Amino acid sequence: MKPLSDQQRLFLIESDQLYRIFREMVWRQNDYRYGMRWKNVNANDYLVRLTSASGHGRSLGVRSAATEAIYQSFQEGRALAFDKFSGLKDKLVTQTRLNRAMRLGRLPTVVAEILLKLDEVQVLSELRVVGTHALYAYEAMGAVEFKMELLASGDIDLLYDIRQHISIIAKKLDGQGLLGLLKKVDKTFEVKASETFRAVNKDGFMVDFITQDKGMSFVKPEVMSAGDLKLVEVPNLEWLANSPRMESVVIAANGTPVLMPVADPRAFALHKAWLSKQSDREPVKKQRDFNQAVMVLKLLQEYLPNLPMNLDDMRYFPKEVTELSVASLKLGLNQLKEL
Repeated sequence: MKPLSDQQRLFLIESDQLYRIFREMVWRQNDYRYGMRWKNVNANDYLVRLTSASGHGRSLGVRSAATEAIYQSFQEGRALAFDKFSGLKDKLVTQTRLNRAMRLGRLPTVVAEILLKLDEVQVLSELRVVGTHALYAYEAMGAVEFKMELLASGDIDLLYDIRQHISIIAKKLDGQGLLGLLKKVDKTFEVKASETFRAVNKDGFMVDFITQDKGMSFVKPEVMSAGDLKLVEVPNLEWLANSPRMESVVIAANGTPVLMPVADPRAFALHKAWLSKQSDREPVKKQRDFNQAVMVLKLLQEYLPNLPMNLDDMRYFPKEVTELSVASLKLGLNQLKEL
């Protein structure tokens, strides 16, 4: 792995700070997106706060000095939010150009666009990116660059913790479901008929909607809208679902900063090391799993000393898994010096 230059580190820090402020302003502007209007009912004007794109809303009362004040305050707040959003967007455009000039862009653009859309409607806070694409967040944490051959992937895994209510996401997606959001990124995304947890676009890029296995007694969540992706349970994924949640701002190939929520990198390394030893894992994937795990362990040791591989901190893994995986990783670290 290669450490970033001082200038690249500076731009990464500035991108992180700017995007975190910008995303909050996006949310604030979204609070005003449906608007507020007067509606005449039985010869009386009522102030209605719209709550959906379909025109649904709730009445705030008949026209009066109080509701007039509410309406005026709403319009002023909306104008202020728009002005701040516009100013920050201009700064973000400039930062994006600087990031491209410094060749900071790493994350595939399609992945960045999906994460940006999820973040725009505040759904990203309910998900984690797991699998290979999480490596982009880990390298950003350590301000390094991994070897690209270990980062390449034609799909992104979105982990949803099944212990949460799916209605939280459904409401934020405005009744259009996850597929509806994906279509805003690329209209060619469609749910795969034989694997309904997966959406695929015209380029063959896949988005998987996955969760941990909670057993037969747990009530399976319903889909968020007709024809939407269905959650698929993956054995032993509870280790990642139970790990500390971390967020890192990564830079897309086009220079755009984007937030990526992931599992603790220590959990990633242990899970990948465990996967590489499973007899039913495809042989072509097993060595790649192990190499990724060793690479993250090396990152932790050399660039993230604040995250020591302390087994007491990872009690959400079975003891036998942590002990065997750590031993395997340390051996692999000695053998794979060039990662």
